[in-house]
Amino acid sequence: MIVRLGTLGYLNMVEAWLVLWFTLKKTKRLVKALMTLGFRLNPSLVLFLPLFWSIVEVWNVQQAGASAVLVADDIEEALITMDNPEEDSSSAKYIENITIPSALIEKTFGETLKKAISGGDMVNVNLDWREAVPHPDDRVEYELWTNSNDECGVKCDMLMAFVKDFKGAAQILEKGGYSQFTPHYITWYCPQAFTLSRQCKSQCINRGRYCAPDPEQDFSSGYEGKDVVIENLRQLCVFKVANETNRPWVWWDYVTDFQIRCPMKEKKYNKECADVVIKSLGLDAKKIEKCMGDPDADMENSVLKEEQDAQVGKGSRGDLTILPTLVVNNRQYRGKLAKGAVLKAICAGFEETTEPAVCLSGDVETNECLENNGGCWQDKAANLTACRDTFRGRVCECPLVDGVQFKGDGYSHCKPGGPGRCKINNGGCWHESQNGRAYSACLDNGDVKCQCPPGFKGDGVKSCEDIDECKEKRACQCPECSCKNTWGSYECTCNGDLLYIRDHDTCISKSGTEVRSAWAAMSVILIGLAMAGGGAYLVYKYRLRSYMDSEIRAIMAQYMPLDSQGEVPNYVSNDRA
Repeated sequence: MIVRLGTLGYLNMVEAWLVLWFTLKKTKRLVKALMTLGFRLNPSLVLFLPLFWSIVEVWNVQQAGASAVLVADDIEEALITMDNPEEDSSSAKYIENITIPSALIEKTFGETLKKAISGGDMVNVNLDWREAVPHPDDRVEYELWTNSNDECGVKCDMLMAFVKDFKGAAQILEKGGYSQFTPHYITWYCPQAFTLSRQCKSQCINRGRYCAPDPEQDFSSGYEGKDVVIENLRQLCVFKVANETNRPWVWWDYVTDFQIRCPMKEKKYNKECADVVIKSLGLDAKKIEKCMGDPDADMENSVLKEEQDAQVGKGSRGDLTILPTLVVNNRQYRGKLAKGAVLKAICAGFEETTEPAVCLSGDVETNECLENNGGCWQDKAANLTACRDTFRGRVCECPLVDGVQFKGDGYSHCKPGGPGRCKINNGGCWHESQNGRAYSACLDNGDVKCQCPPGFKGDGVKSCEDIDECKEKRACQCPECSCKNTWGSYECTCNGDLLYIRDHDTCISKSGTEVRSAWAAMSVILIGLAMAGGGAYLVYKYRLRSYMDSEIRAIMAQYMPLDSQGEVPNYVSNDRA
């Protein structure tokens, strides 16, 4: 029986054999006895534990040598995120040092595993958290449910440290358009019957609609819950205003700067200090104030109302009830709140091969292409490979090099195709040079085939051999011809004063050729002279005729009017007539 669990644990992947099923009492007794005797459990051992085991017991099981812990729910219900709200410093050290993955599974599934084990089946449990996060496309949407309170003990310190450490990676993802991040803040409300009580007034704003616990758990001194609500609201508005200017990543700068410059311990957790940080980041303080609204008004605050609505579970996400909570692609993250672990969860949300470079850094994953080229095709001579490292592992895809797409299965072969393919490793075809001559079997016409050039024969890929045209009587076969083979071609000469004509593979007389050439030249000259003389004669005749015509017209004009002249006027008067 093979079981695959999707869970966000502390390790990339753990494959272990589920070989034990103990009750609480038996498990405690066994672990204690083995540790007392100095024994360590087999590293492949996974303990299947009842739901009510604590963090300390998980730590003890890890110390005993277990590789993972499965916790079965004791009732039929939707799985929830486990949390210890009263966490103290003594248990915090265990949390920081627990390195084995732990998973909460449903009661029905637990009973199925128990039945399989009881029947003697070997059950293989594969904890692969990378498949727990949906990865539909090339952008990841994730949200962090957080709090501005910095005086809530170990949990607040852990959250603040994470925000500072993760800021750089978060901003790289956001600036590159790889992710869409949204911060959220959990708020509570005061029951209507207690809205006028001192506790509600000190912990809530807008007449008990939005509340937060007292930071120091002391209602008589220090900061109050409403101070936390107001700062949470301010941080939400910082994000909204920054997002309007297409700089949503500025939220990370504000939150980290506010933590450093405006801590509660130094009594700087206030509006004045926040305004200084806002100004230093170039944000519009007036827009932020307008976004926050009036905390004393007896009305809904649209920003905080939206946050309360978002706390309700949607789809597979579940309700948000504890802090901090990370949601990746609408799936609650269940794992260690540390940069490496969270970045792995976010990177698991990208569609395969679309993850950004930050997901392929050494502290996030290992490059599988470095070992045996990932089992993919490669051309060591040309330094080309089909292995492409991704967050989920390597893929074998024929590469695209200088605009030329290689084609093949990516595992055993890849060949360049399309125009320009001969520029890349000669298209994978044969090529060779000798005595200043170079020949290639690659045809740069988009055809992926290799064909030996004229004068050669072979497969065109591994070899092309010279054809001996003389020996195979392919050329220079006329009676007067003398043939000599050369690499890739041949030389043909004729006996005596004969001249070899390659196109017709024949020899002709040089003298006959010279006589014919002389007569041809003479004929051209004579024809040219005749044409020049004829042309000159025609010009002469034309000009002579034109001259005679003009002379005759001049003589005749003296005796009679011409058609082109007007009628000669008659100056004789009527009286004399």
